[in-house]
Amino acid sequence: MLRNLTKAENRPDMLLFTVIIALLIIGIIMVYSASHVWSLYKFDDEFYYVKRQLLFAGAGIIAMIFFMFVPYTTWKKYSNFILIGCFILLLLVLIPGIGMVRGGARSWIGVGAFSIQPSEFMKLGLIIFLAALLSEKQKYITSLTKGFLPCLLLIFTAFGLIMLQPDLGTGLVLVLTCVTMIFIAGARISHFVSLGIIGLIGFALLIISAPYRINRITAFLNPWEDPLGDGFQIIQSLYAIGPGGLMGLGLGNSLQKYFYLPEPQTDFIFAILAEELGFIGGLGLITLLFLLLWRGIKVALESADPFARYLALGIVSMLIIQAMINISVVIGLIPVTGITLPFLSYGGSSLTLTLCSVGILLNLSIHSRI
Repeated sequence: MLRNLTKAENRPDMLLFTVIIALLIIGIIMVYSASHVWSLYKFDDEFYYVKRQLLFAGAGIIAMIFFMFVPYTTWKKYSNFILIGCFILLLLVLIPGIGMVRGGARSWIGVGAFSIQPSEFMKLGLIIFLAALLSEKQKYITSLTKGFLPCLLLIFTAFGLIMLQPDLGTGLVLVLTCVTMIFIAGARISHFVSLGIIGLIGFALLIISAPYRINRITAFLNPWEDPLGDGFQIIQSLYAIGPGGLMGLGLGNSLQKYFYLPEPQTDFIFAILAEELGFIGGLGLITLLFLLLWRGIKVALESADPFARYLALGIVSMLIIQAMINISVVIGLIPVTGITLPFLSYGGSSLTLTLCSVGILLNLSIHSRI
C-alpha cells in the first residue's frame, strides 16, 4: 500500500492535507498564547495546556494517518456497530459515577487522567451511519414515511440523549449536519418546511425550559444589562476583537487573556486570535476553513460511490457548521452555545475526533481520483 502511494494518482489531496496541518499548527500556537497566563496561575506551569494539546494533537495525527490508510468502505461495513457503540456511550455518560459534570453538563467519561466526550463520537458515528443509509435507501428519501421520518427519528434520538446532559451546542451541530446530508440526498422541500416549523417550536420550548438559556438570549440581545454576569463573556470577547484592528496587537500581546476573558483557550480562542493577529489573522483563518470546505466538496463531487460522497459531505459540513457557529458566537452574531472551534480550541475529544474525521476525508480523496 505504501509503495502504491508513491504514485501521484494514489496520494491524498495534498492541498487538503496542507490546510489541515496549517490549521493544527495555528491551533497549537494560539492555545499556548491564549492559555499561558491561566496555566501559570492555576497550575504553576505556563505550558500546562499546550503540553496536553500537543499530546492530543500527537494522538490525533497518528489516528489521522491510520484512518487515511483504512479503506473508507470499512466504515460502511461496520456502521451499525459504530452507531450502537456511540449510543451506549451516550447512555453511560448520563449515569452518575460514570459521567463527569463540567460547566453544569454531564458530558464526559473519565479515562485515567483524561476524559472523553461521547457526543463528539456520536457526531462522527451518526454521519457514517447516515451516509451508509442514504447510499442504500436514497430512492426512499422523498417519501415522508419510508425515508424522511426514519432518518429524523434517528437524528432526534441522538439529539435527545445529548440534551439530557445537557449540551445544546453539540446537539445543534449534529442536527444541522445530518439535516444537510438529508437535504443533499434529495429530500422534499415541503418536508423541510414542516421540519423547520416544528424545529422552531421545539427550539423555543428548549430555551423556555432552562432559565440559563433564556439568560443567554437576553445577554445576547443586550449584554450590558448584566455586564458582570451573563453578558460578561461576550463583552470581553468584543473588547478583545475591537482593539485588534487590522493587524492586531502582535502574537502573544493579548490583554484579554489576563483574567478578563474566562478560559480563553477554549470556546473563545478566536477572540484572542483576532486581538493578537487582527482582521488579517481572522480572515486568514476563515480562508483556510473555506479551503477546507472547497476541497471537501471537491472530494465528494469526484467520488463515484454514493457512500463516499455522503460521507465526505457530512464530515466537511460538520466541521464548517461548527466553525461558523463558534465564530458567530465570538463576534456577537448569535447567543453563546458552548462549542469549540475545530482545530484551534483546547480539548482532547474535540481535537482527536476532528483529526480522525479529516483522516477519513483524506482517504476519500485518494479514492475519489482513482
